[in-house]
Amino acid sequence: NMSGSIPFYQKHHRHYDRSYRSTEAESKMSQYTASSRYAAGSSISSTRTKIKLPLRFTQIYFQIHENEEHFKRMNEDSLMHPPEFVIKPRSHTVWEKQCVRLHCTVSGWPDPRVIWYKNNVAIDPITSPGKYKLESRYSVHSLEINKCDFDDTAQYRVSAMNSQGEQSAFASIIFLLFCLDGPISEYGITFQTHIVDKFGVSFGREGETMSLGCTVIIYPALHRYQPEIQWYRDDVLLTPSKWTHVHWSGDRATLTLTHLNKEDEGLYTLRVITKSGYETYSAYVFVRDADAEVEGAPGAPLDVRCLDANKDYIIVAWKQPAVDGGNPIVGYFVDRCEVGTTHWFQCNDTPVKFARFPVTGLVEGRSYIFRVRAVNKSGMSRPSRVSEPVAAMDPADRLRMRGTSTRPLDKLIISFDYQIPLDLQVTEATKNYVVLSWKPPGEKGLEGVMYYVEKCVAGTDSWQRVNTELPVKSPRFALFDLAEGKSYHFRVRCCNAAGVGEPSEPTEATTVDIPSAPGKVVPTRNTDTSVVVSWEASSDAKELVGYYIEASIVDSDVWEPCNNKPVKATRFICHGLVTGEQYVFRVRAVNAAGLSQFSPVSEPVEVKAAIASPAPPYGISVLECVRDSMVLAWKQPTFIGGADITGYFVDYREVIDGVPGKWHEANIKAVSERAYRVSDLQENKKYQFQVRAANMAGVGIPSLPSETFLCEEWTIAVPGPPHDLQITEVRGDSLVLLWKPPVYQGRDPINGFYIDIKEADAPEEAWRGVNTKAVEKQFIKIKNLKEGETYVFRVRAQNKAGVGKASDGNISNVPLFHVFLGTKEIVVEVDDEGVISLNFECCDTTPDSKFVWSKNYEEITESSRLTIETKANKSKTVFNTPGEEDIGIYSCLVTHTDGASSSYTFSTEELKRLLEISHDHKFPIIPLKSELAVELLEKGRVRFWLQAEQMSANGKIDYVFNDNKYKMNFDKNSGIIEMVMESLTPGDEGTYTFQLKDGKATNQSSLVLIGDVFKQLQKESEFQRKEYFRKQGPHFIEYLGYEVTPECCVLLKCKVSYSYRKRRAISSLGISKKDSGVYEVVLKDDRGQDTSTLSLVDQAKSSTPLKITSTDEGIRLYTFVSCYNDLLQVTWQHKDSAIAFSDRIKSGVVGEQLWLQINDPTEKDTGKYAIEFNDGKGGLQRTVELSGQAFDDAFAEFQRLKNTYFFPDRARVAGGLPDVVTIQEGKALNLTCNISGNPVPEVTWLKNDREITSDEHCILKFESGKFASFTITAVNTSDSGKYSILVKNKYGTESGDFTVSVFIPEEAAGKNK
Repeated sequence: NMSGSIPFYQKHHRHYDRSYRSTEAESKMSQYTASSRYAAGSSISSTRTKIKLPLRFTQIYFQIHENEEHFKRMNEDSLMHPPEFVIKPRSHTVWEKQCVRLHCTVSGWPDPRVIWYKNNVAIDPITSPGKYKLESRYSVHSLEINKCDFDDTAQYRVSAMNSQGEQSAFASIIFLLFCLDGPISEYGITFQTHIVDKFGVSFGREGETMSLGCTVIIYPALHRYQPEIQWYRDDVLLTPSKWTHVHWSGDRATLTLTHLNKEDEGLYTLRVITKSGYETYSAYVFVRDADAEVEGAPGAPLDVRCLDANKDYIIVAWKQPAVDGGNPIVGYFVDRCEVGTTHWFQCNDTPVKFARFPVTGLVEGRSYIFRVRAVNKSGMSRPSRVSEPVAAMDPADRLRMRGTSTRPLDKLIISFDYQIPLDLQVTEATKNYVVLSWKPPGEKGLEGVMYYVEKCVAGTDSWQRVNTELPVKSPRFALFDLAEGKSYHFRVRCCNAAGVGEPSEPTEATTVDIPSAPGKVVPTRNTDTSVVVSWEASSDAKELVGYYIEASIVDSDVWEPCNNKPVKATRFICHGLVTGEQYVFRVRAVNAAGLSQFSPVSEPVEVKAAIASPAPPYGISVLECVRDSMVLAWKQPTFIGGADITGYFVDYREVIDGVPGKWHEANIKAVSERAYRVSDLQENKKYQFQVRAANMAGVGIPSLPSETFLCEEWTIAVPGPPHDLQITEVRGDSLVLLWKPPVYQGRDPINGFYIDIKEADAPEEAWRGVNTKAVEKQFIKIKNLKEGETYVFRVRAQNKAGVGKASDGNISNVPLFHVFLGTKEIVVEVDDEGVISLNFECCDTTPDSKFVWSKNYEEITESSRLTIETKANKSKTVFNTPGEEDIGIYSCLVTHTDGASSSYTFSTEELKRLLEISHDHKFPIIPLKSELAVELLEKGRVRFWLQAEQMSANGKIDYVFNDNKYKMNFDKNSGIIEMVMESLTPGDEGTYTFQLKDGKATNQSSLVLIGDVFKQLQKESEFQRKEYFRKQGPHFIEYLGYEVTPECCVLLKCKVSYSYRKRRAISSLGISKKDSGVYEVVLKDDRGQDTSTLSLVDQAKSSTPLKITSTDEGIRLYTFVSCYNDLLQVTWQHKDSAIAFSDRIKSGVVGEQLWLQINDPTEKDTGKYAIEFNDGKGGLQRTVELSGQAFDDAFAEFQRLKNTYFFPDRARVAGGLPDVVTIQEGKALNLTCNISGNPVPEVTWLKNDREITSDEHCILKFESGKFASFTITAVNTSDSGKYSILVKNKYGTESGDFTVSVFIPEEAAGKNK
């Protein structure tokens, strides 16, 4: 049993039998050796013989030969193939009224149908007579457009379609107007093209989708104009396919890679073409291997393609992957799939190590696609991307199918003079097969010539014919089944119907070996995430495919590939590295034979941006001049070399009669400012100056010599020129201009500045003012600029004598949109702790970038009020104690960037808004849908509940009663929090508080049940409890009442359970005073008893006098009765007349209180008011006089309450305090009230009108700016008295009063007795 020795990749593999090869070889060898004509060592006379056969015989012979040899192998199905553009249409640029013709050549079987499109709309010549002309002749198709105009500028597409598929080709037509002067430009306009919002170096993984895009801005913008957009990968133009989609939206060019493979890795370039020129942008795309299906398996091979295709073989080639999974790759398997099917067939039984493989056993005329898989001892890789389809067909037949014409058979004259094939070469050689190619004899070859190929083992003279049965038609042939390790010679003979010619000169096969290892590897710093790696090329490498580069962090011993697609150059930029880390690199070469050994490991290099010396400064000007010195100013270099400029050096030279002298150093020590006073000059002499900038890389080259300046003292009265103009915060239509004041102020102090502006290319006459009134500050924000324009600015200073000389105007050479797109602004944030901060993020920072914060555009150096924190590409300025001192304009500038900057105006209104948000964040409140409330349930149970709007699952609730906490129920879905008590006892009197906490947010709600309020609730609870137990036995359904019958008899009646009734007639004529009293009915059985009483007394006489009070709505009159029921008739009167009630005048009953409400009272409402009671047995009237002082006092109080109600920010005591608290000595007293007001009020507690403070006995708290609490841990008689809470803010003051009465238990017991 040998199954144990079978490799895993051959187990269960069903492959075809290849024994036909040996059988065919034996047949050919027998035919070859049996022919004495072609025996080994036989020779043909060197004398050339010319044979001419009769024409008729020649025609018949070739007809038979062609028909038999061609049609016996070909059938209609095998000939079918999809359309293919042999010649594609090309783009044209045409003048106005010119004609243009687009043409193409298309092959395919069956004959394709061709349709032309303009901007994806099919062209119909009938709809535009004379405009378009379509022609199709012998596979050549053309579109002719007459008299081109503006509307013909478009993208044209030609589509070819048959039953096997569809292909398209594209071409563009650009319309031009004649331009008489200047350079030729489209539409007579010179376009400026800018590529912004660019894609950067990108990283993807196999199988993902990636989009690369850039925003293209063309100025001026024309509505219907479309530039030509081209995408390249490694300088190869990309065309739309199933792998790449190209899209243009009018201002954005996008390339979508639909399914990433390693073939997609490379340098991508966007080219935007106009007739005025073109702009390009490039960035590298890296594609990493997808996760292996088997751990430790290698990466997938890449770039599978067909090198050679014939009728019985196709040579497939590929590139080895960079990742081997940690184990060497054993070899590769090649799979094939016939086009139109989905079944993949493995072509080789054992892995092949060479990255080329001849696939045989194909059906002639059919098309195939191929894929390759790598294998190591861990397992199989994922399959590669499939190759392009290719047909198994003789090259001569392929040319015939594509329409290549041949000479008609009846005109062919055979004239064979034994010519020899030319330039026989081995184009490809491996250890077991070679591919030969040669040139046909004669300049253009001979018609009807075919070829025989012969081989011979080196060192022998035994030539064997390889193709014994049929000669080959094409000058290309592949030989298989060569013995590994042997060396062969090859030669080729021509043949036709007349015979076989002489052999060509023999050639020797050479094999491709694994390349040698590359030489020394040198890494160089590039950016903060990339390193440039260069190396020495492999020596004597044959058919080199490229190089793979690997990187490793020092001491990690983990190597990662830098590229997954071989690069042919000896220099590569490795991206995606970690800033600040030390890396080493190694390289290996790859060709079809395999991968070389690794190069020596490079020296370590730190990933950090490279630096260089700065460019020269420019714009040297004079700020002040005295008799022996001059103050110079200059502008910062446009390129600072990647590091901060550490200083400047100034040189000067004297100019005599126009001849400059020798340069002298003006300063030995570098100056940090861009202004310097050059001393020790001579008056009335002329000088030139130059400036050099320095950084850590060294001193840069000097600037160009300045203009020649005369050293003479300035005596003018107006100021000198301002200097050091800077531009920041460039946006689409605005920017901020900064400057420094003149060194020479003139006779008087400077009192303002004027700013001028003009377009960069405008003449001097175009200068115009930005401000009409002088600005005192040294900065200004300039608005309403035109996007895309380039401007220059200048500043002039003013004093009492007038306006001085303008500054140098050569500033701002950056188009406005260049910095605007993608720029982030300063964002103000308030964190959970209520801390206010300004935040700025910059995506284009470098390791040397710094965030410079300024207030009113002066750098912040004093940090007592601010704390600046910077981390990575984000910086934050924190206000320590925000106040009015912090009001101003805050800006942030990021150095070593393309002018990244932003500002934020911190105004008084913004300060107020942020302080409010800060307070809410410091003391977050859990919102409530309803405050704490109480209700009675069945059996007299008491339910305390509230509902929160929203709380998380981690929310917590505490119930506090007199400083003791209890458990409660919390429904987190509805937010309802409740606690149920079975009954109320005297010990339950006090303050009930629900405390809520959800993270940092808190809230609480209190309910005071003290005194009459508690007694009423306790009484009702006890009543409901008794009612429940009463109804468990015999009980009254309707209590004892009375009814007057038609006979004027008064019946006392009641209704009990089980419909039992008791009645008693008191009198048949009426009720007299002697019947006045209380009647009682008792109902009982063995389950219990129930009692009902009826009081027949005069109710109206037990009412209180009519009183006057005021509310925030008006004036209210009220009285109390001892007992109120529906039988009591009530009538309100004004000036002895019944009151007609309306929305303004209303009456009502609350408990035992009867009231009359007069809203918005006037003088007409004064007078005598009366309430009249009538209970059917008599009447009573109560009166009050609402006039004079009584009305004035009530009306004044009404106005006060009304005004208070409509001032929402005033300090208020919202509620929660009782009027009177009666509490037993030794008990704990806890009262809580709600406080409102903005700003948060100040809280003061008073006892008997004297302020009290918090101590261990009396604890006073004010929490979250909303809740004020008053707690006495154990009350005593000295705590009795009148208490007040006083709240105050800038909008008003309010107080809340309550009285505390402490009693001793013995006294209470005595009172009860």
